[in-house]
Amino acid sequence: MAVAELSTPSFTNTRLVHPSKLSFSTTHLHSHRRLAFPPLSRTQNARISCSLAPNQVQAPAPAQTEEPKNKPECYGVFCLTYDLKAEEETKSWKKLINVAVSGAAGMISNHLLFKLASGEVFGADQPVALKLLGSERSFEALEGVAMELEDSLFPLLREVIISIDPYEVFQDVDWALLIGAKPRGPGMERADLLDINGQIFAAQGKALNAVASRNVKVIVVGNPCNTNALICLKNAPNIPAKNFHALTRLDENRAKCQLALKAGVFYDKVSNVTIWGNHSTTQVPDFLNARIDGLPVKEVIKDHKWLEEEFTHKVQTRGGALIKKWGRSSAASTSVSIVDAIKSLVNPTPEGDWFSSGVYTNGNPYGIAEDIVFSMPCRSKGDGDYELVKDIKFDDYLLKRITKSEAELLAEKRCVGHLIGQGIAFCDLPEDTMLPGEM
Repeated sequence: MAVAELSTPSFTNTRLVHPSKLSFSTTHLHSHRRLAFPPLSRTQNARISCSLAPNQVQAPAPAQTEEPKNKPECYGVFCLTYDLKAEEETKSWKKLINVAVSGAAGMISNHLLFKLASGEVFGADQPVALKLLGSERSFEALEGVAMELEDSLFPLLREVIISIDPYEVFQDVDWALLIGAKPRGPGMERADLLDINGQIFAAQGKALNAVASRNVKVIVVGNPCNTNALICLKNAPNIPAKNFHALTRLDENRAKCQLALKAGVFYDKVSNVTIWGNHSTTQVPDFLNARIDGLPVKEVIKDHKWLEEEFTHKVQTRGGALIKKWGRSSAASTSVSIVDAIKSLVNPTPEGDWFSSGVYTNGNPYGIAEDIVFSMPCRSKGDGDYELVKDIKFDDYLLKRITKSEAELLAEKRCVGHLIGQGIAFCDLPEDTMLPGEM
């Protein structure tokens, strides 16, 4: 397998390098590999150094007086070293951002990573470094992911690191997308899942607190994502609690789809949709404040019984319905919703609209209990931050359901008291509310 090290302003499959500029050495691979593009250099001459397995060397290497010191152990194009004059394209690029992804060998990440690397998420002038967290069991799969990223020739992808150590992966990261979590197995109680995954997110919160950027934005996808996000932020006291999000954007997207289908319009006509509360069967898709083509939903969809009885159920069970159709969970649409969630924070929210995200409730204007992570309507100026929307209407129907989801999250919080510095855990979950497809 080719092993290499890279510091390049630009890489394309058409660049030619004279064979006399190559030098070779052998490198043994270890469990932590850094696939890196170091900072851009503006010299005229090109130099590439790379490493090959012994059985791949077919000719004596040109003489080299000494080996580079402190060379990262890595492989592939991400480790080739280029010293080329910066091209116009790279001169206009923004400062590199570091994006960590846990569960990086999983199905969701398999869709997401290529969107991150392509420029679709952060923009065509934003170079990225991907830092991928896996486990001992998934490490070979992580190598495969790195190989596919390598073969995709993304100019904006300047660095890839794969590791099983969160302290290595989270070093200086600007975004942390926490996807990896243990799925619920047969016979496992919801309280057990809260404890097992809670320990994972407590450890990741501590790692983020120790080594991540002080302004890192964290999106928790692994379920139960609301309470996992609470655990994570409680274990990262040096990072603003406002920077932590639980992903409810897929629920919002599903709600928009169902409203569009019922109204007979394309989904770009649907706006102002909020998912309130927990990512569970107590979630509340809000049709009271939602709009279709600028009009209140209840003025467009006259079948109010459908809105009250079928709409929420359809949103909640969409994942289970998808699994029945093709035997897989919604990995692709989940990755799209992660992209949507990020883009909603790095781009200004359209005038009058908002988006849903599970965020910390302290200081919220709705009277929802503080010190939990609850999905609410947000707006952003495009700077990675957000504010809660104040001009929201409530009726008895909406308030009753919000209160139920709030009670569930408070009960989940009691279950993980030992992980958030609130003493002994006490579980009194009223019912099993895992969404279909997440069992």
